[in-house]
Amino acid sequence: MNLLFISLGCDKNLVDTEKMLGILGKEGYSFVDDENEADIVVVNTCCFIGDAKEESINTILQMAELKKNGRLKALIVTGCLAQRYKQEIIDEIPEVDAILGTTSYEAVGAAIREVMDGETPEIFESIDAPVSTATERLITTGGHYAFLKIAEGCDNRCSYCVIPYLRGRYRSRPMESLLEEARGLAESGVRELMVIAQDITRYGTDLYGKRRLADLLRALCRMDFHWIRLHYLYPDEIDQELIDVIAEESKIVKYLDIPIQHLSDKILRAMNRRGNGALISDVISTLREDIPDLVLRTSIIVGFPGEGEEEFEELC
Repeated sequence: MNLLFISLGCDKNLVDTEKMLGILGKEGYSFVDDENEADIVVVNTCCFIGDAKEESINTILQMAELKKNGRLKALIVTGCLAQRYKQEIIDEIPEVDAILGTTSYEAVGAAIREVMDGETPEIFESIDAPVSTATERLITTGGHYAFLKIAEGCDNRCSYCVIPYLRGRYRSRPMESLLEEARGLAESGVRELMVIAQDITRYGTDLYGKRRLADLLRALCRMDFHWIRLHYLYPDEIDQELIDVIAEESKIVKYLDIPIQHLSDKILRAMNRRGNGALISDVISTLREDIPDLVLRTSIIVGFPGEGEEEFEELC
């Protein structure tokens, strides 16, 4: 039976797709990249912003048309849109045969079997379920680079962000599981490892009672990777130990993605961001001083409710 996967949204969602592919590959399914050759389509959706929601809905509707007019036997929807709009999808798109929440993607094989038996499963574990430790994946990024998702969910609860309602509370993956997966990636030929999570700087606080990102990075740097990239560090969780590891380890690319969102204390409070403008400025100054060749990327929100010219000028 031929399966087509459509993965939308972020790299963290792509890792979930790769794990579903790994699960189903072991169960003997074949994969195609043409919807006209597929018996089953799985759409792993996103709804982080309005455009992403629209793309996900349109993709599901396109696949629903194929089911009405083509050879498609089953349409399965997973991911963030499914988590947030489960009932709307069930009520408004009857062509959808199964729907899985963000913590239930490992049940995709069971969902397919139930659909083939004429059922319409809805599989939603707790949104705060323990993070999966499965390491089986089918890498879709060409083999030379891959993503390592080290945690799920987010506890930051920024006032503008829906992630905690889609992905639950912050849950770190056990380090042993991560290192096992990373070793497998290195042995398969991956040379550039992207360490990702909604907030990688908080890694370990829930499992070990303290930040363990520095320890994890030291272990990863001992493996056969050429480059290690870090994606999403929050300024209030960056400590001197982490800065030292980034500075000292030659494999860690001196490019950091640190979303600051704003610098005005008034707007940061309205955003429910931890820390303040002085902390952000101090962290950036320390990073630039300790890592002279550092490149920084950030995310900024302007026009946030309550922002006036004074707050905007302070941010500039």
